[in-house]
Amino acid sequence: MRWTPALGEEQLLLDLLNSTPVTRSDSVDLLDDEQVHGWARARGGVGTAGEARTLRRTRRLLQSVVRGDIPAAELEPAARHLRLRPRVGDTGLDWQPDVDHPDHRLAARALLAWGVVTEQLPGRLRACANPECGLFLLDRSRANTARWCSMSRCGNRMKARRHYQRGRRPAARS
Repeated sequence: MRWTPALGEEQLLLDLLNSTPVTRSDSVDLLDDEQVHGWARARGGVGTAGEARTLRRTRRLLQSVVRGDIPAAELEPAARHLRLRPRVGDTGLDWQPDVDHPDHRLAARALLAWGVVTEQLPGRLRACANPECGLFLLDRSRANTARWCSMSRCGNRMKARRHYQRGRRPAARS
């Protein structure tokens, strides 16, 4: 029996990956010391300084793996704190993530969600094609052709930029 994440775990993974958005060419860190406590608690975390360090480290590794900058094996240290524990309830057997310390729980959930996404939806978790963006997307389209984090945010910008560049090319002389 395989572990399947609870509904919304893919969203936790995307939230963690996308916690460094770029606004007006400046990168913002939603896990900085001022914001991390609320960010973590809103997603079921404890909001401690230790959890913040674990989340930032796991985010850095996951972002690098998804971008293809480092091999997935580099996630091994982040996975060392994680085990799955069976829980029997009224509806049957369920598997729950179990970690050494509460500070590791939220990062472990994101790591498990990454594992499930890469196994069940291979190649669909990727960085936005806009090099100035820095966000990630999970392509759920049938054709697996999504390139941007959002059509309104990056897709239109990139298409407008290409259109502008084509219009600026000098006309060929005959």
